[in-house]
Amino acid sequence: MSSRTSSGQAVARHGWAQALGTVLCALLAMGVPAALGLWAAGAADLPDGAFPKVLAATVVTAVGGTVELSGDAGELAGTEGGLTVMPLTVTLTGALVLGWGFLRPLRHRAVAGAPELAGWAARIAAVWVPVLVGLALAARHTFEISLGEGPLGDLGDLFGITPEVGFSTDVPLTVLVGLVWLAGVLVVALLVSRGAPLPARLLRFHASVRPAAYAMLLLLLSCVAVGLLVALVVAATRGHAAETFAVILLGLPNVMWLALTIGLGATWDGRVDGPFGLPMPHVLDEVLRTPEVSALNLATLAERDGRVWWLPVAAAMLLLAAAFVMAALSPARIRAWQHAVHMAVALALTVAAVCLLGRVSARVGLSVLGIGDLGGGLGGLVLLEPRLWSALGPALLWGLVMGFAGALPARGIRRRGETDG
Repeated sequence: MSSRTSSGQAVARHGWAQALGTVLCALLAMGVPAALGLWAAGAADLPDGAFPKVLAATVVTAVGGTVELSGDAGELAGTEGGLTVMPLTVTLTGALVLGWGFLRPLRHRAVAGAPELAGWAARIAAVWVPVLVGLALAARHTFEISLGEGPLGDLGDLFGITPEVGFSTDVPLTVLVGLVWLAGVLVVALLVSRGAPLPARLLRFHASVRPAAYAMLLLLLSCVAVGLLVALVVAATRGHAAETFAVILLGLPNVMWLALTIGLGATWDGRVDGPFGLPMPHVLDEVLRTPEVSALNLATLAERDGRVWWLPVAAAMLLLAAAFVMAALSPARIRAWQHAVHMAVALALTVAAVCLLGRVSARVGLSVLGIGDLGGGLGGLVLLEPRLWSALGPALLWGLVMGFAGALPARGIRRRGETDG
């Protein structure tokens, strides 16, 4: 009891310094891959010192913020657009560092009071808010758009039109969404950590919730690890190294977690139009580059590349491994059918989170005297939305089957604290 009290007093006494260090480390962890990814994508060549501002906008979107596009070319021209996409490599890196920093002062303890946990989280949030405000204020810039040659260029020269397109963020909305993201990260950190303390009233959920949550984190990280290995092989053997590293550093989880849901049987609706597109693999762009919204699932992908049928096989192997880990970390008194239920619920919630985080909406357009639209060379559209119920149903079924199958070989494993007889 004295040890727990002294540890709580230490957190209270040094909490502000530790909270500041946690937030700064998370900001650095998010900024480094974002900067390197943007550099690999060619953003370092943007004019007028725009790179730092694009970097700030990337970090804002990584915590759930939205970038709005606006323009000014007088009454003769109009612009419209917006960007809603999370670069999940940046998001994942920041979340891992924030979670580690949140749990580190609480290690080596079994129980912590709810006020103490809330106070420690509030300190981190209080430091996080000015960081969000600074990022949102920095994430704004204006570019001059060249109309090029042809009718639009001639009209621009005739009327002296120099369109400007800029991006900015809504500061209050960024702060609100960023705080919700932070709260989600801290809650998930408590759920997945086997050693983090919980309030005494929540200890009864330790045996059923934490092994399943840890297994889902392991599943998602395993998908990213597999994708990293494949991407490195592609970069080494097929060229386009810069583009591949841009995807790795900005959106590798976007691609791999999308592939996981499709391998489980989910369907996504999407469309690609204009000069923009989705990251690798190229087959995604081929399926979605149609005049209307298209369905993205195993059937539509297999029409262009039969190798996608390996996705369910890979998903089954990863799920079986996650189910085994979950069962091995659970008390021996939990039966196989209970493991199946825990796995089904955890997988459904994980797939729902992936569907929420993996949505893409990018729209930009410019018109001069009514000439030029989103389908032309001056604009583009990228849309990717999940059919949520088509994802949750298969996830529940996969979870039940793999949860039961993974529990069977784990029955002979001796759990911590068990004794014979």
